[in-house]
Amino acid sequence: MKEFNRIPVTKVQRASKFIATGAKIGTNYLKHYGRKMMNPDVTRDELHSDNANDIYNSLSELKGSALKVAQMLSMDKNLLPSAYQQKFSMAQYSAPPLSYPLVVKTFQKSFGKGPEQLFETFTHKAMNAASMGQVHQATLKGKKLAVKIQYPGVGDSVKSDLAMVKPIALSMFKLNPVEYDEFIQEVEQRMMEETDYVLELRRSMELSEETRHIENVVFPKYYPEYSSPKILVMDWIEGMPLGELLKKELPAGAGNKLGQAMWDFYHFQMHTIKSVHADPHPGNFIITPDYQLGIIDFGCVKVIPKDFYNTYFQLLDPVLLNDKSRRDKVFRDLRFIYADDTAKEKEFFNSVFTRLVELLGRPFRTAVFDFAADAYFEELYTFGEELSSMKELRESKKARGVRDALYINRTYFGLYSMLHDLKAVVRTSNPIG
Repeated sequence: MKEFNRIPVTKVQRASKFIATGAKIGTNYLKHYGRKMMNPDVTRDELHSDNANDIYNSLSELKGSALKVAQMLSMDKNLLPSAYQQKFSMAQYSAPPLSYPLVVKTFQKSFGKGPEQLFETFTHKAMNAASMGQVHQATLKGKKLAVKIQYPGVGDSVKSDLAMVKPIALSMFKLNPVEYDEFIQEVEQRMMEETDYVLELRRSMELSEETRHIENVVFPKYYPEYSSPKILVMDWIEGMPLGELLKKELPAGAGNKLGQAMWDFYHFQMHTIKSVHADPHPGNFIITPDYQLGIIDFGCVKVIPKDFYNTYFQLLDPVLLNDKSRRDKVFRDLRFIYADDTAKEKEFFNSVFTRLVELLGRPFRTAVFDFAADAYFEELYTFGEELSSMKELRESKKARGVRDALYINRTYFGLYSMLHDLKAVVRTSNPIG
């Protein structure tokens, strides 16, 4: 895999890269329309493939929040054509890494010495690389360690990167500008937290200790004495990233075992400690040889405010949708509808969000749910496609939803997707204490 010897870190360097990428996209569109004139039957598949490659290659060089947005978009099977999903999903754990000299430079800044002076062995090549950092393997005192190293400059470029991503996101993916402006502040806050390895170390130690009792879930031990604001050291968990495992045939019962562990882990976080591992993609889970769920990344955590929790989780009450006055109050509190909406708008958005709540809450309305069921996910994805094309949603002058729901919704969407890929049958009413 190609390695990068440098990352553009200044605003001018990063802006120039975005501009160059925009020019490539424009050229791709011109080529597409030229082919279309010669052959009216030409589809947009080649255009999507060209754009996906050019955008991903540029974002891979930029790293940081720009690449993180691509990773987040890859999880939404309704928002992007398959060419983008396939390419952007590489940002989860197989992005092009930094070269070894840049890794040494980060260690020198943190500790005044290189990694080979701190550890007995240290791999020169990254074992995996994602949007914000990459992982190397090391050994010390007979222990195998995972050493996570943050890419240079990612914390300083979050705000400016998200501003430069905006025109691409709005034009190519037809996002609502009002909602983008509202929710991008939440994205920015979470991404800034992801660049704070001191915060991540503390959360990793606290949250792994609080959830360690959950069956078939395992965590690494963390080492504050070898960590720094840009470097995080933990035990190496032997196994395979979930994304790689899903490409293979699972033995009987393994999908259910992993799925139940995953469900119980998230259920306990949501409802007991109210701090949630909010980056649920296959790159953040290692599956051990005996099919336990290894959880390796607490960089993105959503702390759930009490008032929001009390309102939001009423959506999972099966009685809610049949109680009009209570439903209307919850929908207003969550800003699905507004008091000054027209009667037509209220009717439309009530209908849309009632259907959405019923669909997304369905797994909670039965003691056992079969996430392998294609019919449910076809219904889910079909409705997602309908939502993405609804003119009323795209052109609404108001953000439909509250900021605190963004990462909770994303967490459930990622959880459902992984459970579907595992073909898991899950006891959704499992008591967790």
